[in-house]
Amino acid sequence: MSFCLCTGAVLQCPFGSVPASFSALPIPRVVINGRPAGVMTDMAPAVNIPPFGMCSSLSNPTVASATAAALGVLTPMPCVPVPAGPWLNPVPKVSIGGQSAISNDSKLMCAWGGQIAVQFAGQTSVQL
Repeated sequence: MSFCLCTGAVLQCPFGSVPASFSALPIPRVVINGRPAGVMTDMAPAVNIPPFGMCSSLSNPTVASATAAALGVLTPMPCVPVPAGPWLNPVPKVSIGGQSAISNDSKLMCAWGGQIAVQFAGQTSVQL
């Protein structure tokens, strides 16, 4: 059972040290329990997708540099998400402002190799 993703949803990257809270753009759109619903283009770093604490992906140039400087000892660095395209697995049958809605089954790829997944959709009222 899929739930529509909305502001307050909990996201996690496998290379991040902590979960982060999703924020849909607060423009006029569908609101679920007082929270804006997300669409497949809600993927801007810091605006929609906050940092996940410390990044441990060696594909991230800052992590690779710090690890090399530490003689090969993995050295996590602050996360700066770099979404590599729109959300995967949107809900094409549900359109919000002309864009496909996203759900707890949607994923977002990071350029540093992580697949950002939804741990909690931010609500449990609207199923898709």
